Amino acid sequence: MLFNSPEFIFGFLPLTLLGFFLLARWSTQWALAWLTLASLFFYGWWNPQWLPLMLASIAFNFVAGREIAAKAMGQSTGLLSGLSGRSLLIAAIAINLALLVYFKYAAFLVDSAAWLTGSAYRFEAAELPLGISFFTFTQIAFLVDVHQRKAADFAPVRYGLFVTYFPHLVAGPILHHKEMMPQFARPDIFRFSAERLADGGVIFILGLFKKTVLADAFGGYARPAFAAAQMQALSLFESWGAALSYTLQIYFDFSGYSDMAIGLALMIGVQLPMNFDSPYKARNIAEFWRRWHMTLSRFLRDYLYIPLGGNRRGLARQQVNLLATMLLGGLWHGAGWTFVIWGGLHGLYLVVFHAWRRLVDRFGPGHQHEIAARITAPISWLATFLAVVVAWVFFRATDLPTALSLLRGMAGQNGAVLPDQIIALVPALGHIADGVGKVAYLADGTVMGCVEMALMIGLGLAIVLAAPNLPQLSARWRYLLVLPCAALALQRVLYGRASEFLYFQF
Repeated sequence: MLFNSPEFIFGFLPLTLLGFFLLARWSTQWALAWLTLASLFFYGWWNPQWLPLMLASIAFNFVAGREIAAKAMGQSTGLLSGLSGRSLLIAAIAINLALLVYFKYAAFLVDSAAWLTGSAYRFEAAELPLGISFFTFTQIAFLVDVHQRKAADFAPVRYGLFVTYFPHLVAGPILHHKEMMPQFARPDIFRFSAERLADGGVIFILGLFKKTVLADAFGGYARPAFAAAQMQALSLFESWGAALSYTLQIYFDFSGYSDMAIGLALMIGVQLPMNFDSPYKARNIAEFWRRWHMTLSRFLRDYLYIPLGGNRRGLARQQVNLLATMLLGGLWHGAGWTFVIWGGLHGLYLVVFHAWRRLVDRFGPGHQHEIAARITAPISWLATFLAVVVAWVFFRATDLPTALSLLRGMAGQNGAVLPDQIIALVPALGHIADGVGKVAYLADGTVMGCVEMALMIGLGLAIVLAAPNLPQLSARWRYLLVLPCAALALQRVLYGRASEFLYFQF
């Protein structure tokens, strides 16, 4: 079930909220159980066969967490008494990762090994259970927090809801046990609040607008262009149009999902962590990762980068840790060499940035350094943005040859001549009146509509650079924007086809 589908908006959501607040009048536990069952139904709507797998994962990690907590307190429950708490933690994490590797990475690893050795053996990939990366990482973080005595609430219903809570279940944000469990125990979330419902509804609608109007429009440009790049060399303008379209598509798609998740949770008074903070405004790559997919960045920092040693063992070790962290972060997104290269590029960007910053701090301290930073801020922003766009080409491309072909086009190696149909500028302008989401293609269907693409890219960049993040937007502006955004978004929900979110693939 998709957040942008009529079934969810007009069926699942109102029934779930109604049942929750009615049951809360008699029992908070019943209300939480209802919300958990609704979340399981939401997950099972996609493919019921994966429900037993997720329930088994929840049961295993709950039992393992309780045993790790008991051993951390010097107690023994009689279960696996021969293992220390640390050994049990490592074993539990290994089992979680083994499950993830089998479903997500086994085919990639076997095929890569076969390619290296020249073997003809191939491994048929298993169907990927929806959201397995998110609920696996969420529970690994829980186990580590339990071992470090940062998590101690083992109420079964609340734990089940923590993992399955439908706003974040299939595409994040990645949650911490300690930030969610106390909220599910707060008395005020069980009392209906029209103000909370309205505030959450406004954020949900604005996120829905991002997805259905903006992201899907940019997807209409990016899809045929990346498909064309598999078969032919695109020119300078076509290649940059493809790369910029996807850059804006993935931002509006994923930030739209995150805004919808925050709004849905807020309807019952639960606060989800922010996942985006205007990342395309970043002036360096480290700032970009503090603003993009913030809960994944937090997870990679707390559970991978810092345990590897972080920056505590000198510059060389820090650079190795950064590269390792980002390579694994790339693999988290998908089993393919394009994702590995994407993660490696960001790791390389971070290595260069930290080395440069140390150099500047050493030779350019003081007031003059601050003045120079202000002067070079636009250059820093542009360099960061272009580096991110180049990396997105690998992230989106089906394979490495397609990505390299697009990059050659972006470098001008395939020519910089505008498509022949650009002379039809005046007739093309008439299409703009059909709405910002209309997609126009050139006559041969292999490249994008020039005028509308340029206008949409300009609009998209203006929004991401000028507008604040939705949760930070004042309530006054939210309510001012909600009516036109709702009209456009609901028109697409009712009369269009609900498209999947990009991060459902990861």
